[in-house]
Amino acid sequence: MVVIRLARGGSKKRPFYNIVVADSRERRDGRFIERLGFYNPMAKEGVEGLRVAQDRVTHWGGVGAQLSDTVKRLVGEAKAKAAA
Repeated sequence: MVVIRLARGGSKKRPFYNIVVADSRERRDGRFIERLGFYNPMAKEGVEGLRVAQDRVTHWGGVGAQLSDTVKRLVGEAKAKAAA
C-alpha cells in the first residue's frame, strides 16, 4: 500500500519533516516515491512552516494512496491557509 506520511529530518531537538509518498513497508525515513512538501514545527514568526503541493496530494489520493492522520491534519491546515 502507498501512504502519504511524514519523514523526519533535522537535528536532535530541532525536528523538520518532509511530506512524502512512500510504500508502507519502507522505513519512516527510508526510500520514498515523491516529496510533496515540508512541515517545520519550529519555524519562527514570518518564516514559512508548512508547504504542501495540493495538486500532487489530490493525484496520489486519486490513485489510492492513504494519508496518515497527521498529514491529513496538515493538508487541511494548508487548504485553510490558502483559502484565507
